[in-house]
Amino acid sequence: MKKIILSLIILLLATPALVAQEIKWMTMNEALEAQKKKPKKIFLDAYTTWCGPCKMLDKNTFSNEDVIEYVNKNYYPVKFNAEGTEEVNYRGMTFKNPNYDPNRRGRNSQHDFARAMKITGYPSLVFFDEKGDLIGPIPGYRTPHQLELFLKMFVGEDYKDITSPEAFQSYSEGFNNEFAVSN
Repeated sequence: MKKIILSLIILLLATPALVAQEIKWMTMNEALEAQKKKPKKIFLDAYTTWCGPCKMLDKNTFSNEDVIEYVNKNYYPVKFNAEGTEEVNYRGMTFKNPNYDPNRRGRNSQHDFARAMKITGYPSLVFFDEKGDLIGPIPGYRTPHQLELFLKMFVGEDYKDITSPEAFQSYSEGFNNEFAVSN
């Protein structure tokens, strides 16, 4: 009986550590409001419901503990369905998806905000500065190590010094990954 009680106590004490952390996703409108109170860059995941690489990004990259911790600490993370119906208020304009068809399966109409961000493929990872100004989109699936480079490059403002493909190549070759490869 003592062993059972001791096992239950250990299990209860260990349970909070077993609860997986997650990225604290918000809407773009919520992130812009949060920036007014505490300036921080915005990291936006532009996805679609039908996109396989988008689902892989959620499963393989956004579940990585180092990615979760870094994004939650340094960014306002936004999850944005680039073919959805969310209304986005940005820079005095309201962006919608007027051609969205709720009966359509698979691909749908692209949201006006996705067009404004110049999204050309899914997933796209979009970065905004502390004032909500668009820095730019990075298209395609990224592993935790590949994403780490971009997350840190934008937080550290190193991107401002990268003015050519050669400069980016040099930056990426000299970059030291610190994120764990897997959870």
